Amino acid sequence: MLDKRQEIFKSARELFYIKGFKEIGVADIAKLAGIGVGTFYNYYDSKEQIFFEVLMKENEKQKKSLLESFNLNEDDPLALVTKLVTQNLNAMNTNKILREWNNKELVSKLEQHFHEQDGIESIGELFQSTASELIKKWKAEDKIRIDLDDELILALLNSVHYIDVHKGDIGVHHFPQIIYYLVEFIMKGLTDCHKE
Repeated sequence: MLDKRQEIFKSARELFYIKGFKEIGVADIAKLAGIGVGTFYNYYDSKEQIFFEVLMKENEKQKKSLLESFNLNEDDPLALVTKLVTQNLNAMNTNKILREWNNKELVSKLEQHFHEQDGIESIGELFQSTASELIKKWKAEDKIRIDLDDELILALLNSVHYIDVHKGDIGVHHFPQIIYYLVEFIMKGLTDCHKE
């Protein structure tokens, strides 16, 4: 039974990666998995449910890959955060699964789904804990403002993603420059001002 669920998940991930969420139906997933549509519904309630599972796994994989690819002991917090944000945005723009974070309607359903499942807290735990540790490290090394609460600094860093999700409202033609400037302004405000 677990093997069949894994095969359905694997097939869905492959299709979503190639074509995106909108272009894929349950019948497509079932066909690639070598099962009937009815069998699909023995494991998942809907296309949205399996997509949410695929998106969460893809998101975790991306964040883990990002964290492993950087020297988190980099001397310059601005350079490190800029690299992290740049690579994350590149991944979101080239991966059709991750690109769905920009689909406000779908993300709204995703948030509702995880809230109902009491699982929203687990999203991005690895990234949040790493960022929290970096903030503590930077404060101890006098590289970042100590007058601001760690949670507020983390919220400032997290806000960049939410700006990206609303780029349609802000004006797509301003991206990705607006993200880079926001990161620069936030990080310079966190690193330069504490020395005055």
